[in-house]
Amino acid sequence: MGMPLELNTMIVTKGREERLEENLFQLTKAGYRLYPIDIPLEVKKTIEGETSGTAIIKKMEWKEKNTILVYQLVSLNSTN
Repeated sequence: MGMPLELNTMIVTKGREERLEENLFQLTKAGYRLYPIDIPLEVKKTIEGETSGTAIIKKMEWKEKNTILVYQLVSLNSTN
């Protein structure tokens, strides 16, 4: 019996991220997903959307058919 697994190279939040500390966020995604850790990744609100910043994943956990990410936002793209 296989386990469905998705490999991701960007963080897509869909606005569901939760702030833990100043630049530290947590995001729960449905299903089992694998992300590179300690490597800068683009952060987007939607797959087709513009990059809103860059983050480094600090912790990734699989639990109850979900993937829980804790990531640190290292840069934020602003229109100002």
